[in-house]
Amino acid sequence: MTLFAAIGKAHGLSALEAAIQATDHALSQVGRQQVVLAFIVASHDYPVRDVVNGVTGLLSDTPLFGFSSPAQITSESLDQRSIVVALLVGDQVEAEGSWWSESSFQDMQYTGDALQAISNNYSDIQLLLTAIDLHIQDPQSMIDKIPSGQFGLGGCLAGGNLSSERSYQIGGNRFGQRGLAAVALRGQIKTAISSEHGWQSIGIYSRVSHSSDYVIHTLDGQTVADKYAQFFGLNAKDWTYPPLNHLVRLYPLGVEWERPTVSGDSSLKIHSPLRINTNGSMLMNSPVTKGSTAYYLISSIENCLSAAKRAARQALEALGGAEPVLAIIFADIAWQMMLPGQPGAEIQAVREVIGEHVPIVGGYTYGQIRTSGSGLPELLNQHFQIVLIGNPT
Repeated sequence: MTLFAAIGKAHGLSALEAAIQATDHALSQVGRQQVVLAFIVASHDYPVRDVVNGVTGLLSDTPLFGFSSPAQITSESLDQRSIVVALLVGDQVEAEGSWWSESSFQDMQYTGDALQAISNNYSDIQLLLTAIDLHIQDPQSMIDKIPSGQFGLGGCLAGGNLSSERSYQIGGNRFGQRGLAAVALRGQIKTAISSEHGWQSIGIYSRVSHSSDYVIHTLDGQTVADKYAQFFGLNAKDWTYPPLNHLVRLYPLGVEWERPTVSGDSSLKIHSPLRINTNGSMLMNSPVTKGSTAYYLISSIENCLSAAKRAARQALEALGGAEPVLAIIFADIAWQMMLPGQPGAEIQAVREVIGEHVPIVGGYTYGQIRTSGSGLPELLNQHFQIVLIGNPT
């Protein structure tokens, strides 16, 4: 049977009812055909148990993969309090997944344990999707333990809005907060992944003079707030309170890569701020080493839309002529901040490339996960990642 996808979406005060409605809508397009995987993107405001119960009430033991997001993406719209369910359908594809708490995943003796926990036969996996809670203590260490192999790797750091620590992930028949979800796909399937960003240096840089873990304390011996006030205007104190302390994500730092990059990447790895603290320091998505040279980056609507089209074209070309049946989007939250007056413009840019008929599902995230040029898993920031699933030619 030809592989295809169906999408349902629903709103409502009740997470259980919205999940049932979204799943029922998707199932109405499937009929009696075999559902391989249910991909779920839901508002962080909904209780995860109700979301899962609503979906599994109609799909029984079908494997799940999903995460919470401040905004949910489909081909037609962008919503901030909804549940989206995408069903992958086919009889020659298999999906297996699971969810681990931070401590249980870190306790694995070697990275192969994670794939063995998903599947006893992981040598023929085509695609591995992952979602990690933004709010765990050390996301980078979990990313370093994600298995590597001859398969596509995509995923995200999942969260809610920047003022809330509500977040959850769903994998297989398990779910929870502050953990990692993963699903592996194998069989008669073709996949392609591309990640791009639209940020560039303003030509000014600083030395990271004091940093610890995920916090940059000073740049050139001054607080981060002082430096941002110097280059981007307003007072340092303004950068330590809403809305600027969160909008600072629009002005990330670029640091030279420590690992080989894939072709097409710039020479700078983007490190995204989560917020500027009241003491003027800056909490980051990923650690920045003391002594690093950090370039100040900016973007524009035009740059972001061009990057989205570029990512879509690269993924479509990588399918090698296979017909795309589903596009999964992991878009950085900075893209939503960049396009407040044109919500969903980047999704329309993708549709112009892959076609209006290809279903799209996704959400805004706080980091994107991929395989680096050296074959190791790595965290990206500010990127727009598209995962295409297609029928083999």
